[in-house]
Amino acid sequence: MREANRIGVIILDAMCAEVRAGTPTMRFEEIAQDLCRTYKVRPAFQGYSGFPYALCCSVNEVVVHGFPSARPLRDGDIVSFDFGVVFEGFYSDCARTLGVGAISQEAERLIRVTDECLALAVEEARPGRYLSDISSSVQKHAEEYGYSVIRRFVGHGVGRSLHEKPEIPNFKTGIFTPLPLKAGMVLAIEPMLALGTHEVDIMDDNWTAVTRDRKLAAHCEHSVAILHHGPEILSCSAA
Repeated sequence: MREANRIGVIILDAMCAEVRAGTPTMRFEEIAQDLCRTYKVRPAFQGYSGFPYALCCSVNEVVVHGFPSARPLRDGDIVSFDFGVVFEGFYSDCARTLGVGAISQEAERLIRVTDECLALAVEEARPGRYLSDISSSVQKHAEEYGYSVIRRFVGHGVGRSLHEKPEIPNFKTGIFTPLPLKAGMVLAIEPMLALGTHEVDIMDDNWTAVTRDRKLAAHCEHSVAILHHGPEILSCSAA
């Protein structure tokens, strides 16, 4: 899984390096496909439940599962890349949100707080803690800044399958059966925050999820191994 994530992050870094106004989002799909061939790995998402692309590319009000397209990025947009690969039967999964050119202070703060939520959640991913500690840490920090936590989509285990148990909500669910975290688990932790409502609409392609009020959303994700001494982020960038 370390190698799957190492390769996945190299490809993600290459996409992030090309983020600029005027670039069609399909260009990032091309980069992903080309580098998957170079590294002899398979895109984790393409074909999963019929998803047609290697990359989820979500712009502005798109929360997750956006399709790459001919639409060019514009100055002031925010764009999230959600991407993974399969290496020798093991999956990686990682996401980042970036600004395009000069973005608003509002957008900049949303991205920063989403990243902070992820960092806080990772710190909870250690033996002796509970799954609910991860969920609570994200919700508490997000709501301190007045942001909504998306509820329709959650994090998950990851390993020999892209989505494994347990599901990892970014909010307290009211389910009181505690799930202890144990060494050996690998979790894909992925806060999704919105400026307005947490409600989403699914577009006609049956994949693209947008905020119902069409306000900005941000998404970030790491694959995290729980080891005896604490969490290890498998999807750290080498850049």
